[in-house]
Amino acid sequence: MNISFPSLLGWIGTVSYLVAYLLLSVGRLRADKKLYHLLNILGAIGLTYNAVTLKDFPNVVVNIAWAAIAVGAIWLILKRQN
Repeated sequence: MNISFPSLLGWIGTVSYLVAYLLLSVGRLRADKKLYHLLNILGAIGLTYNAVTLKDFPNVVVNIAWAAIAVGAIWLILKRQN
């Protein structure tokens, strides 16, 4: 199997998003936990990289926004813990 690096990152991002959403949906993970948001950041990084290589700029924008939301959520979680 010959898969390009951007495609590999895109697939890792896709799986990361889906795992985060699945675990949230079945109650195994909560939105107030860092792991949920870390999975979303990983997904956003992979899919953003893939979208940039494809010049798919709407996907670049939505995934950067998704990552920013996740980073903000982690910041709030950490702030609440202190």
